[in-house]
Amino acid sequence: MTRVLINGFGRIGRSILRAHLRGRGNLVVAGINDIAPPETCAYLMRWDSVFGPWPEEVAAEPGALRVGRHRIPFHSTDDLSTLDLSDIDLVLECTGHADTRDEVERGLRAGARRILMSGPSTVADATIVIGANDHLLADQRVVSNASCTTNAVAPLLKALDDAFGVETGSMTTIHCYTGSQPTVDTAHGPHLARSRAAALSMVPTTTSAGRLVDEVLPHLAGRVPCQSVRVPTASVSAVDLSVMLRAPATAAEVDDAILASPVIGAETDEVVSADMRMRPESYVHLPAETRVAGSGTRGGMVRVFGWYDNEWGFACRMLDLAERMA
Repeated sequence: MTRVLINGFGRIGRSILRAHLRGRGNLVVAGINDIAPPETCAYLMRWDSVFGPWPEEVAAEPGALRVGRHRIPFHSTDDLSTLDLSDIDLVLECTGHADTRDEVERGLRAGARRILMSGPSTVADATIVIGANDHLLADQRVVSNASCTTNAVAPLLKALDDAFGVETGSMTTIHCYTGSQPTVDTAHGPHLARSRAAALSMVPTTTSAGRLVDEVLPHLAGRVPCQSVRVPTASVSAVDLSVMLRAPATAAEVDDAILASPVIGAETDEVVSADMRMRPESYVHLPAETRVAGSGTRGGMVRVFGWYDNEWGFACRMLDLAERMA
Protein backbone atom coordinates (compact mmCIF):
# COMPACT_ATOMS: atom_id res chain seq x y z
CA MET A 1 0.00 0.00 0.00
CA THR A 2 1.40 3.37 -1.04
CA ARG A 3 2.10 5.71 1.88
CA VAL A 4 1.74 9.42 1.13
CA LEU A 5 2.31 12.62 3.05
CA ILE A 6 0.28 15.74 2.27
CA ASN A 7 2.58 18.76 2.51
CA GLY A 8 0.35 21.82 2.70
CA PHE A 9 -3.17 21.46 4.07
CA GLY A 10 -4.88 24.25 2.15
CA ARG A 11 -7.74 23.99 -0.35
CA ILE A 12 -6.14 21.22 -2.43
CA GLY A 13 -4.54 19.38 0.49
CA ARG A 14 -7.86 19.18 2.33
CA SER A 15 -9.73 18.26 -0.86
CA ILE A 16 -7.28 15.41 -1.41
CA LEU A 17 -7.89 14.07 2.09
CA ARG A 18 -11.67 14.45 1.76
CA ALA A 19 -11.69 12.66 -1.60
CA HIS A 20 -9.45 9.90 -0.28
CA LEU A 21 -11.57 9.31 2.82
CA ARG A 22 -14.62 9.08 0.57
CA GLY A 23 -12.99 6.10 -1.12
CA ARG A 24 -10.75 7.60 -3.78
CA GLY A 25 -7.22 6.28 -4.06
CA ASN A 26 -5.76 2.94 -3.02
CA LEU A 27 -3.23 4.46 -0.66
CA VAL A 28 -2.60 5.46 2.96
CA VAL A 29 -2.36 9.08 4.06
CA ALA A 30 0.49 8.54 6.50
CA GLY A 31 1.11 12.17 7.40
CA ILE A 32 0.14 15.81 7.02
CA ASN A 33 2.46 18.78 7.29
CA ASP A 34 1.32 22.39 7.57
CA ILE A 35 2.62 25.45 9.39
CA ALA A 36 -0.89 26.54 10.43
CA PRO A 37 -1.92 25.55 13.97
CA PRO A 38 -3.27 21.98 14.09
CA GLU A 39 -6.49 23.25 15.67
CA THR A 40 -7.03 25.54 12.68
CA CYS A 41 -6.39 22.68 10.25
CA ALA A 42 -8.88 20.50 12.12
CA TYR A 43 -11.48 23.26 12.05
CA LEU A 44 -11.07 23.87 8.31
CA MET A 45 -11.29 20.14 7.63
CA ARG A 46 -14.48 19.89 9.68
CA TRP A 47 -16.22 22.98 8.30
CA ASP A 48 -15.95 23.75 4.59
CA SER A 49 -17.86 26.59 2.93
CA VAL A 50 -17.84 24.88 -0.48
CA PHE A 51 -18.14 21.16 0.23
CA GLY A 52 -20.08 21.35 3.49
CA PRO A 53 -19.26 19.92 6.93
CA TRP A 54 -17.37 16.65 7.28
CA PRO A 55 -19.79 14.06 8.71
CA GLU A 56 -17.39 12.80 11.40
CA GLU A 57 -15.58 14.36 14.32
CA VAL A 58 -12.34 16.11 13.41
CA ALA A 59 -9.92 17.04 16.17
CA ALA A 60 -6.30 18.01 16.72
CA GLU A 61 -4.46 15.67 19.06
CA PRO A 62 -0.82 15.75 20.21
CA GLY A 63 1.14 15.02 17.06
CA ALA A 64 -1.88 14.00 15.02
CA LEU A 65 -5.08 14.99 13.27
CA ARG A 66 -8.00 12.68 13.97
CA VAL A 67 -10.74 12.42 11.34
CA GLY A 68 -13.35 9.96 12.51
CA ARG A 69 -11.51 6.68 13.15
CA HIS A 70 -8.43 7.83 11.20
CA ARG A 71 -5.49 9.14 13.22
CA ILE A 72 -3.03 10.86 10.88
CA PRO A 73 0.39 12.01 12.12
CA PHE A 74 0.62 15.80 11.91
CA HIS A 75 3.83 17.81 11.52
CA SER A 76 4.37 21.56 11.69
CA THR A 77 7.57 22.45 9.87
CA ASP A 78 8.41 24.77 7.01
CA ASP A 79 11.29 22.48 5.97
CA LEU A 80 10.44 18.85 5.16
CA SER A 81 14.12 17.91 5.23
CA THR A 82 13.99 18.12 9.04
CA LEU A 83 11.58 15.17 9.18
CA ASP A 84 12.17 11.44 8.85
CA LEU A 85 10.15 10.45 5.79
CA SER A 86 11.89 7.13 5.14
CA ASP A 87 8.53 5.36 5.39
CA ILE A 88 6.86 7.70 2.85
CA ASP A 89 6.55 6.57 -0.76
CA LEU A 90 5.23 9.85 -2.13
CA VAL A 91 4.98 13.45 -0.95
CA LEU A 92 1.96 15.32 -2.29
CA GLU A 93 3.47 18.81 -2.48
CA CYS A 94 0.45 21.10 -2.01
CA THR A 95 1.93 24.22 -0.44
CA GLY A 96 2.15 26.16 -3.70
CA HIS A 97 5.41 27.65 -2.44
CA ALA A 98 8.01 25.10 -3.60
CA ASP A 99 9.46 27.19 -6.41
CA THR A 100 13.04 25.93 -6.59
CA ARG A 101 14.47 22.47 -7.06
CA ASP A 102 16.13 22.75 -3.66
CA GLU A 103 12.78 23.40 -1.98
CA VAL A 104 11.09 20.58 -3.89
CA GLU A 105 13.82 18.09 -3.02
CA ARG A 106 13.50 18.63 0.74
CA GLY A 107 11.05 15.74 0.85
CA LEU A 108 13.51 13.54 -1.03
CA ARG A 109 16.33 14.48 1.34
CA ALA A 110 14.04 13.51 4.21
CA GLY A 111 13.77 10.01 2.74
CA ALA A 112 10.60 10.09 0.61
CA ARG A 113 10.91 8.30 -2.71
CA ARG A 114 9.05 10.64 -5.05
CA ILE A 115 7.28 14.02 -5.16
CA LEU A 116 3.97 14.90 -6.85
CA MET A 117 3.32 18.63 -7.10
CA SER A 118 -0.20 20.04 -7.09
CA GLY A 119 0.46 22.82 -9.53
CA PRO A 120 2.64 24.07 -12.37
CA SER A 121 6.38 23.77 -11.84
CA THR A 122 9.37 24.68 -13.96
CA VAL A 123 11.64 22.47 -11.84
CA ALA A 124 9.71 19.20 -12.06
CA ASP A 125 11.13 16.33 -14.08
CA ALA A 126 7.85 16.06 -15.99
CA THR A 127 4.38 17.60 -16.17
CA ILE A 128 1.82 14.82 -16.47
CA VAL A 129 -1.91 15.13 -17.18
CA ILE A 130 -3.95 11.94 -17.06
CA GLY A 131 -5.85 11.54 -20.30
CA ALA A 132 -3.37 13.68 -22.22
CA ASN A 133 0.26 12.60 -21.81
CA ASP A 134 0.28 10.07 -18.96
CA HIS A 135 2.00 7.57 -21.27
CA LEU A 136 5.15 9.59 -20.54
CA LEU A 137 5.03 8.80 -16.82
CA ALA A 138 8.04 6.67 -15.96
CA ASP A 139 10.42 6.78 -13.00
CA GLN A 140 10.65 10.58 -12.70
CA ARG A 141 11.28 11.54 -9.09
CA VAL A 142 9.50 14.92 -9.23
CA VAL A 143 6.26 15.18 -11.22
CA SER A 144 3.87 18.11 -11.63
CA ASN A 145 0.13 17.51 -11.99
CA ALA A 146 -0.13 20.79 -13.96
CA SER A 147 -3.15 22.98 -13.11
CA CYS A 148 -6.87 22.37 -12.72
CA THR A 149 -7.65 24.09 -16.03
CA THR A 150 -4.94 22.16 -17.85
CA ASN A 151 -6.40 18.91 -16.51
CA ALA A 152 -9.73 19.94 -18.03
CA VAL A 153 -8.47 21.27 -21.37
CA ALA A 154 -5.60 18.95 -22.31
CA PRO A 155 -7.63 15.69 -22.36
CA LEU A 156 -10.38 17.50 -24.27
CA LEU A 157 -7.94 18.77 -26.91
CA LYS A 158 -6.24 15.39 -27.16
CA ALA A 159 -9.56 13.65 -27.76
CA LEU A 160 -10.46 16.08 -30.56
CA ASP A 161 -6.99 16.02 -32.09
CA ASP A 162 -6.78 12.22 -32.06
CA ALA A 163 -10.17 11.90 -33.75
CA PHE A 164 -10.18 14.77 -36.24
CA GLY A 165 -6.97 16.79 -36.00
CA VAL A 166 -6.91 20.27 -34.46
CA GLU A 167 -5.75 23.04 -36.77
CA THR A 168 -6.13 26.00 -34.42
CA GLY A 169 -8.53 27.34 -31.84
CA SER A 170 -9.12 29.37 -28.69
CA MET A 171 -10.04 28.45 -25.13
CA THR A 172 -11.58 30.63 -22.42
CA THR A 173 -11.98 29.32 -18.92
CA ILE A 174 -14.81 30.92 -16.96
CA HIS A 175 -13.17 30.45 -13.61
CA CYS A 176 -14.45 30.90 -10.07
CA TYR A 177 -12.45 33.24 -7.87
CA THR A 178 -9.61 31.80 -5.80
CA GLY A 179 -7.48 32.69 -2.80
CA SER A 180 -5.07 34.56 -5.07
CA GLN A 181 -7.66 37.33 -5.45
CA PRO A 182 -8.54 39.95 -2.83
CA THR A 183 -11.96 40.28 -1.22
CA VAL A 184 -11.73 44.09 -1.42
CA ASP A 185 -9.90 46.32 -3.88
CA THR A 186 -6.20 46.35 -3.05
CA ALA A 187 -2.83 46.52 -4.79
CA HIS A 188 -2.18 43.08 -6.25
CA GLY A 189 0.79 42.38 -8.48
CA PRO A 190 1.30 43.43 -12.09
CA HIS A 191 -2.24 42.62 -13.33
CA LEU A 192 -4.31 45.60 -12.27
CA ALA A 193 -7.68 43.94 -12.86
CA ARG A 194 -6.69 41.20 -10.40
CA SER A 195 -6.51 43.88 -7.70
CA ARG A 196 -10.30 44.26 -7.71
CA ALA A 197 -12.75 42.64 -5.29
CA ALA A 198 -13.20 39.05 -6.45
CA ALA A 199 -16.86 38.64 -5.49
CA LEU A 200 -18.08 41.82 -7.17
CA SER A 201 -16.81 41.70 -10.76
CA MET A 202 -15.96 39.46 -13.67
CA VAL A 203 -12.20 39.84 -14.13
CA PRO A 204 -10.46 39.18 -17.47
CA THR A 205 -7.04 37.73 -16.72
CA THR A 206 -4.41 35.22 -17.74
CA THR A 207 -4.22 31.48 -17.15
CA SER A 208 -1.23 29.17 -16.92
CA ALA A 209 -3.17 26.61 -18.97
CA GLY A 210 -1.94 28.03 -22.26
CA ARG A 211 1.72 27.44 -21.42
CA LEU A 212 0.99 24.09 -19.79
CA VAL A 213 -1.14 22.75 -22.65
CA ASP A 214 1.76 23.58 -24.97
CA GLU A 215 4.05 21.61 -22.66
CA VAL A 216 1.72 18.62 -22.28
CA LEU A 217 0.72 18.51 -25.97
CA PRO A 218 3.80 19.98 -27.69
CA HIS A 219 2.59 19.16 -31.21
CA LEU A 220 -0.25 21.68 -30.60
CA ALA A 221 2.04 24.35 -29.18
CA GLY A 222 0.94 27.84 -30.19
CA ARG A 223 -2.24 26.66 -31.89
CA VAL A 224 -4.76 27.08 -29.04
CA PRO A 225 -4.22 30.23 -26.97
CA CYS A 226 -5.92 30.22 -23.57
CA GLN A 227 -7.41 33.03 -21.55
CA SER A 228 -9.50 33.34 -18.41
CA VAL A 229 -12.35 35.32 -16.93
CA ARG A 230 -12.62 35.08 -13.14
CA VAL A 231 -16.27 35.28 -12.05
CA PRO A 232 -18.00 35.89 -8.69
CA THR A 233 -18.67 32.26 -7.73
CA ALA A 234 -16.84 30.29 -5.05
CA SER A 235 -16.43 26.97 -6.83
CA VAL A 236 -16.66 25.15 -10.18
CA SER A 237 -15.32 26.55 -13.44
CA ALA A 238 -16.11 26.09 -17.13
CA VAL A 239 -14.27 25.48 -20.40
CA ASP A 240 -15.46 27.27 -23.54
CA LEU A 241 -13.39 25.88 -26.41
CA SER A 242 -13.61 26.62 -30.12
CA VAL A 243 -11.35 24.76 -32.57
CA MET A 244 -10.95 24.40 -36.30
CA LEU A 245 -10.79 20.70 -37.17
CA ARG A 246 -8.84 19.18 -40.04
CA ALA A 247 -11.37 16.43 -40.77
CA PRO A 248 -15.14 16.91 -41.06
CA ALA A 249 -17.27 15.89 -38.08
CA THR A 250 -20.87 16.05 -36.93
CA ALA A 251 -21.82 17.21 -33.45
CA ALA A 252 -22.59 13.62 -32.47
CA GLU A 253 -19.17 12.44 -33.68
CA VAL A 254 -17.50 15.23 -31.72
CA ASP A 255 -19.38 14.22 -28.56
CA ASP A 256 -18.49 10.55 -29.02
CA ALA A 257 -14.82 11.34 -29.47
CA ILE A 258 -14.74 13.53 -26.36
CA LEU A 259 -16.56 11.02 -24.18
CA ALA A 260 -14.11 8.26 -25.12
CA SER A 261 -11.61 9.88 -22.75
CA PRO A 262 -11.41 8.07 -19.38
CA VAL A 263 -11.29 11.32 -17.39
CA ILE A 264 -14.18 13.10 -19.14
CA GLY A 265 -17.80 12.77 -18.05
CA ALA A 266 -21.06 14.06 -19.46
CA GLU A 267 -24.22 15.76 -18.24
CA THR A 268 -27.42 15.91 -20.28
CA ASP A 269 -29.62 17.77 -17.79
CA GLU A 270 -29.78 21.57 -17.88
CA VAL A 271 -27.41 22.19 -15.01
CA VAL A 272 -25.65 25.19 -13.54
CA SER A 273 -22.22 25.42 -11.96
CA ALA A 274 -23.42 24.73 -8.40
CA ASP A 275 -24.72 21.34 -9.56
CA MET A 276 -21.21 20.29 -10.54
CA ARG A 277 -19.62 20.52 -7.11
CA MET A 278 -17.64 17.40 -6.21
CA ARG A 279 -17.83 15.93 -9.70
CA PRO A 280 -14.64 13.80 -9.91
CA GLU A 281 -14.05 14.07 -13.66
CA SER A 282 -11.41 16.36 -15.12
CA TYR A 283 -14.08 17.84 -17.41
CA VAL A 284 -17.86 17.32 -17.59
CA HIS A 285 -19.00 17.70 -21.19
CA LEU A 286 -22.39 19.16 -22.12
CA PRO A 287 -23.41 17.60 -25.47
CA ALA A 288 -26.31 20.04 -25.82
CA GLU A 289 -23.76 22.86 -26.10
CA THR A 290 -21.76 21.32 -28.98
CA ARG A 291 -21.91 23.35 -32.18
CA VAL A 292 -20.42 22.60 -35.60
CA ALA A 293 -20.23 25.29 -38.28
CA GLY A 294 -18.92 25.25 -41.83
CA SER A 295 -18.09 21.56 -41.93
CA GLY A 296 -16.70 20.50 -45.28
CA THR A 297 -13.89 18.47 -46.75
CA ARG A 298 -11.42 20.33 -44.53
CA GLY A 299 -13.46 20.07 -41.34
CA GLY A 300 -15.12 22.99 -39.65
CA MET A 301 -15.31 25.18 -36.59
CA VAL A 302 -16.44 23.30 -33.48
CA ARG A 303 -17.48 24.85 -30.20
CA VAL A 304 -17.73 22.73 -27.05
CA PHE A 305 -18.57 23.67 -23.48
CA GLY A 306 -18.38 21.90 -20.12
CA TRP A 307 -17.77 22.21 -16.38
CA TYR A 308 -14.96 21.21 -14.04
CA ASP A 309 -14.74 21.37 -10.28
CA ASN A 310 -11.35 23.01 -10.13
CA GLU A 311 -10.72 21.77 -6.58
CA TRP A 312 -12.43 18.37 -6.33
CA GLY A 313 -11.69 17.12 -9.84
CA PHE A 314 -8.07 18.20 -9.55
CA ALA A 315 -7.75 16.50 -6.14
CA CYS A 316 -9.11 13.29 -7.67
CA ARG A 317 -6.49 13.45 -10.43
CA MET A 318 -3.79 13.96 -7.79
CA LEU A 319 -4.90 10.73 -6.12
CA ASP A 320 -5.13 8.90 -9.43
CA LEU A 321 -1.67 10.05 -10.47
CA ALA A 322 -0.30 9.16 -7.04
CA GLU A 323 -1.49 5.60 -7.58
CA ARG A 324 0.08 5.54 -11.02
CA MET A 325 3.39 6.81 -9.64
CA ALA A 326 3.37 4.03 -7.08
